[in-house]
Amino acid sequence: MTETPASPNSPAPQRFPVVVVGAGPAGLTVGCVLRAAGVDCLVLESETREFVERRPRAGVIEEPVVRGLERRGLAGPLLERARRDTACEFRFDGGRHPFGYHELTGHHHWVYPQQFLVTDLVREYADVRGGAVRFGVRDVRVHDVDGDRPSVSYVCPESGRREAVACDFVAGCDGARGVTRAAVAGRARVSRHDYGIGWLALLAEAPPSADRVLFGCHPDGFAGQMPRSPEVTRYYLQCPPGDAPENWPHDRVWAELHRRLGAAGAEPLTEGPLIEKRVLDMHDYVTEPMSFGRLHLAGDAAHLVAPIAAKGLNLAVHDAFALGDALVERLLRCDGAGLAGYSASRLRQVWDYQEFSQWLSELYHGGASGDPFRAGTALARLRRLFSSPATAAAFAERYLGTAARY
Repeated sequence: MTETPASPNSPAPQRFPVVVVGAGPAGLTVGCVLRAAGVDCLVLESETREFVERRPRAGVIEEPVVRGLERRGLAGPLLERARRDTACEFRFDGGRHPFGYHELTGHHHWVYPQQFLVTDLVREYADVRGGAVRFGVRDVRVHDVDGDRPSVSYVCPESGRREAVACDFVAGCDGARGVTRAAVAGRARVSRHDYGIGWLALLAEAPPSADRVLFGCHPDGFAGQMPRSPEVTRYYLQCPPGDAPENWPHDRVWAELHRRLGAAGAEPLTEGPLIEKRVLDMHDYVTEPMSFGRLHLAGDAAHLVAPIAAKGLNLAVHDAFALGDALVERLLRCDGAGLAGYSASRLRQVWDYQEFSQWLSELYHGGASGDPFRAGTALARLRRLFSSPATAAAFAERYLGTAARY
């Protein structure tokens, strides 16, 4: 791990061409792209390295993202360890309906928990490529991003002093509640959608009951099974927004999972201890533009897509590829076209994924809406997936993220 100590009162303050705020998948990928090109940068993260390497989040990675990581030398451990998913299964009307998307498209998903990917990226950025990083920083602030001399300051965790870093560009990759998103509040247009539902997100110390993702579209609410490893399984249960995890004791959780994922001929779920329970209120937002002077947002700092379609991690890494490449072009070749077009280019994919998330939400949740019309149209969508080859192929491409290039 490389660090550059300095004082904000020093006649020679810290300086990096790029300061990246946030050591999640987006920020670390930007950092790795820059270091591979020989561009110095500093990554600032409010949490410890141990925390970010263990924080459980998403786990489904699209094939175009994996190929992009591979081209940049960032996919070695993933390719060795990740599981490849070639099919999913819908359960509705009491039956099992396998959906083999690899047969339709030749593509697949990769299952690789986000904390594993972050661990790989931290190691590659800090330990292999010698990137500068400060973990555990406090009170990060961005300054003068509309001028030619932006800077970022933070409170050093060791000394308690405020340190200042001059830079040419700031990459805001610090998530939905981060300081870079807050820095453009009032200047950006934020479009928001609330689904009016919650998901109880669960991690169980139990093997998956099927070797694929399961989507239970039940009149009492959606349920999902997402295998993470042979010993750990991610489950979701639709619940009221704002519900409390304490309302879902062990027995209630497993009773609902058995009921909503039950189907004729299906193996019963294998129960185990619940090591995580949290309620996610399903909502989306999009910040436009994603660039403000010398500040460029990526990942959840710019947009949030509910986990309904498993797109959030993938969008974040796509952003990082585009932003990292554009910064390299600007800093090494004085070509600013990529940065000038970054926001407009990325927003095309962001909005496409948001629309797909809305479409899929109606498929999952329409039957439990209490509205007979919505329930009927949701069931019609489900049946069409298994009766129309054209519908199935179109769904598979969007589900896999291979439908278009942006």
